Amino acid sequence: MSAFPGTFAFDEYGRPFIILREQEKQKRITGTDAIKSHILAARQIASTLKTSLGPKGLDKIMVSGDGDVTVTNDGATIMKMMEVDHEIGKLMVQLSQSQDDEIGDGTTGVVVLAGALLEQAEGLIDRGIHPIRIADGFELAAQCAVKQLEAIAVPFPIDPQNKEPLIQIAMTTLGSKIVNKCHRQMAEMAVDAVLNVADIEKKDVNFELIKIETKVGGRMEDSVLVKGVVVDKTMSHAQMPKTLRDVKLAILTCPFEPPKPKTKHKLDVTSAEDYRALREYEQEKFVEMVKMVKDAGATLAICQWGFDDEANHLLLQHELPAVRWVGGPEIELIAIATGGRIVPRFEELTADKLGSAGLVREISFGTSKDKMLIIEECLNSKAVTILLRGGNAMITAEAKRSIHDALCVVRSLVKDSRIVYGGGASEISCSLAVAKEADQLSTLEQYAFRSFAVALESIPLALAENSGLHPIETLSELKSRQVAENCPNLGVDCMLTGDSDMKKHNVVESLHSKKQQILLATQLVKMILKIDDVRSKNRSD
Repeated sequence: MSAFPGTFAFDEYGRPFIILREQEKQKRITGTDAIKSHILAARQIASTLKTSLGPKGLDKIMVSGDGDVTVTNDGATIMKMMEVDHEIGKLMVQLSQSQDDEIGDGTTGVVVLAGALLEQAEGLIDRGIHPIRIADGFELAAQCAVKQLEAIAVPFPIDPQNKEPLIQIAMTTLGSKIVNKCHRQMAEMAVDAVLNVADIEKKDVNFELIKIETKVGGRMEDSVLVKGVVVDKTMSHAQMPKTLRDVKLAILTCPFEPPKPKTKHKLDVTSAEDYRALREYEQEKFVEMVKMVKDAGATLAICQWGFDDEANHLLLQHELPAVRWVGGPEIELIAIATGGRIVPRFEELTADKLGSAGLVREISFGTSKDKMLIIEECLNSKAVTILLRGGNAMITAEAKRSIHDALCVVRSLVKDSRIVYGGGASEISCSLAVAKEADQLSTLEQYAFRSFAVALESIPLALAENSGLHPIETLSELKSRQVAENCPNLGVDCMLTGDSDMKKHNVVESLHSKKQQILLATQLVKMILKIDDVRSKNRSD
């Protein structure tokens, strides 16, 4: 009976069935071994990301299965593109993703911190402390660290008239990115874009109104912020005017073509007369459509669908410039920017549904004469477009990710304008506070507190290491100076200027982002420490 693959059983009607034994086909790790294996996986991922932390951080090249190459040092992008098989690795990927969705910046730091916490937890498990006690201790320590962050946070003035402080912050974010050669220009574009669409009173920024377009070719310095909409399309006919002033836009989502019979009957054209009649009918319809648009007072038609050459020539004859095949998101943005309504049927087009723009122009790039349309001086100047240029697609894609990070940082400052100092300064300050708190505790949790304090130091250590400094010496000196001078602004001097005061360098981070980093990393570590049994299908099968 031992060779039999399962057990024999009967259901309530007496029909026999077999319960198969799947157990031996599953791989199973339990207890401390499971936790150790998780910690190892998480540490490996964190160590991959550690080298891309900070202004001197290194980039990674990711090659997809199709051979597409991505060069980036954006934590979330690296994590997304790494093909991670390990289940805990996947959780780390989600961790950086949630930091990216919520804040948009600090995606590398959060993974490095989680890796360091797990490394510390391993040491505590080896000392015989139960994982649940460690997890609880970490939770309390995280609360203590967040309290300290709030204590050292400094209010930050958000004044649309004085953009300089915001530009300095955006420059901090962009310092570690590929765009740092036209650092200031990119930072100014990000700040202007956010302030354009921000509602300072309500502390709200609508990201839908900021569009980032990339165009390969030219230098990165050629990037511009357009107060309006950039559409990667051209006028539908080469002879239509390239520049239009005081434009009334008809925004159409109906195709420029005669209505087709919707029923399933055939149209038999048996003689030349019938064909001519049909052709005349089509032409009449086309003329009628163009006339409807002209009568409404439109001087430019933006169409979501295409139209054939006949319609195109008619539009040219009637001197009605048009753009075809404009995508859905662009159509919406154009409607918001110009204050127009999207019209689904020609019959519904009226003068009050038209959008208005001061200037619509076509710009061409380089010798290939690639063209794009720019709609500017709109009624609702809130919609903006950042047009990024660069030598190749990889550079423009990385510039887009970098600008996105800068936009997110400025947005989180508009929402919550308190800041802490960067360069590892806030982590060292929190680490000292948590270590001090540990001395007050008599329970087992004090070990978890001390380990948490050590884990927080991993960020300044990684920053120092990436900047070519001696990590341990730098950290020890900063810790003793922070205690002696009671100055939480002292951080790692990555740019080797000889001054560690982050206030002078304007290296700041939003409090919201830092808090989120510590809380998210701690939550993930708690979750991992609570897993003690893993069953997975045996790979060899």
